[in-house]
Amino acid sequence: MIAEASAQSDEQLLAGCRRGDEGAWEALVLRYQRLIYAIPRRAGLDEDAAAEIFQDVFATLLESIETIEQPSRLQAWLVTTAKRKTWRTVGRAKSLRPFASEEGEGADEMYDLADEGLLPDEALTRLEEQHLVRAALAELGERCRALLQMLFYAAEPPPYSEIAAALGTSEGSIGPTRARCLKKLLDALKKKGFS
Repeated sequence: MIAEASAQSDEQLLAGCRRGDEGAWEALVLRYQRLIYAIPRRAGLDEDAAAEIFQDVFATLLESIETIEQPSRLQAWLVTTAKRKTWRTVGRAKSLRPFASEEGEGADEMYDLADEGLLPDEALTRLEEQHLVRAALAELGERCRALLQMLFYAAEPPPYSEIAAALGTSEGSIGPTRARCLKKLLDALKKKGFS
């Protein structure tokens, strides 16, 4: 049931959620859990705070399910909701931060350090792109998905001999198969609006 629901579009899943279809809810949560959870984590919140925001986002979705006017923009709605809830949480945490005393030199040095990380919008864009790639990869056949994960998801890609053994094919067929699989991935990304 969940496998069927996970193949549906956001619009179809949202319609199923409105009807009370439990499988649609599970598929929707599974589809977006990693993206939504990553937003507060990238903002520096701990796992508990991120989990609370994740739950709050989906509770808000449940409360607002009938008022969402553009089901095709559900991902944007979820991301925006997660960003706002994260900002509120971060804002509350900053307002509780103690002021440094004048006597304790260097007490507030950690607040003066430059942040070398990505700006929030850049980090969010990267998270959304990663989510699109994962979703497109999930649409590929098992063979392509396994090959691309071995080649691009490992810190050190295994040698072609190991890949060939794992896939039950010859080493010479890996290059052409990789090209076909990347083409399929690109097509799936284009269908999702990735440019």
